[in-house]
Amino acid sequence: MRLVIQIPCFNEEATLPAVVADLPRHIPGIDDIRVLVIDDGSTDRTVEVARRLGVDHILGNRVNQGLARTFQAGIDHALALGADIIVNTDGDNQYAGASIPDLVRPVVEGRAEVVIGDRRPDRNPEFPFLKRRLQWLGSRVVGRLAGVAVGDAVSGFRAYSRDAALKLNVMTAFSYTTETLIHAGQGGLRIVSVPVATNPATRPSRLSRSMWGFLWKQLITIVRSVFMYRALSAFVALGLGMVLLGTLPILRFLYFYVSGDGDGHIQSLVLGSLCFALGFMTLVIAFLGDAVATNRRLLEKTLERVRRLELAARAGDDPDAAG
Repeated sequence: MRLVIQIPCFNEEATLPAVVADLPRHIPGIDDIRVLVIDDGSTDRTVEVARRLGVDHILGNRVNQGLARTFQAGIDHALALGADIIVNTDGDNQYAGASIPDLVRPVVEGRAEVVIGDRRPDRNPEFPFLKRRLQWLGSRVVGRLAGVAVGDAVSGFRAYSRDAALKLNVMTAFSYTTETLIHAGQGGLRIVSVPVATNPATRPSRLSRSMWGFLWKQLITIVRSVFMYRALSAFVALGLGMVLLGTLPILRFLYFYVSGDGDGHIQSLVLGSLCFALGFMTLVIAFLGDAVATNRRLLEKTLERVRRLELAARAGDDPDAAG
């Protein structure tokens, strides 16, 4: 069984040596461990340092493309290398490499297809109180959408089985963590969380300039995911609620109209008609969203099948890629 540990990097020459040095060389159930560094257009000596450290593979973006696209590029390359399990860790040395055996164990034992490294942010003393609370709330919301219980939804320390990696499609340019978790949960993949160790922070996060900016981008990702995967249930409930809300003032107007006092209650008719119209449009959006979600699922299945065919053809040309 081949494990590929991928490390997305952007100007990580200072921390990359510690990250690589901490990676395990032997893991029970794993026959072959390879290290893949994905350089996201670094302007420092990240690539030179990676070569000096003797990592097995280096993949580079000519210009900075962001964490999400770099993560997806790494997944695609790891699959081409014949990975049976892929572990993603960060180049800033946030996650302890000693936790990788714990991360891959559920996949090796066949208990999970996606494993999330839980930093236990609600108890992490390095996180401010407000961030701990928001992390807890965000994980609950994302877990609800994904249909799984996760304690650290935005953790980038993850393990994927080969089948799970073949199903991944990252659409956002910001961060893959929330989107891929919801995607995996909605796709019926088995997801578990395991506690992992972390190292002291070496620098502020580069994902966003502020915590509020990070939260806003995550909120957009969540809303997109709701529209993509839960459009019918979410918008039907909202639409029916608005139709019901609009019906009440309309009935009130009709009561007074029949009583001969309709002229003084025309506002009820206007308000009710507005709510009724908005509710009807929301119901239309619900069914349109469900059609979009159905098309996406079909496209995802097609992409997965194309990937499998491409990888099978590549493995025939390169025996080493097949493991």
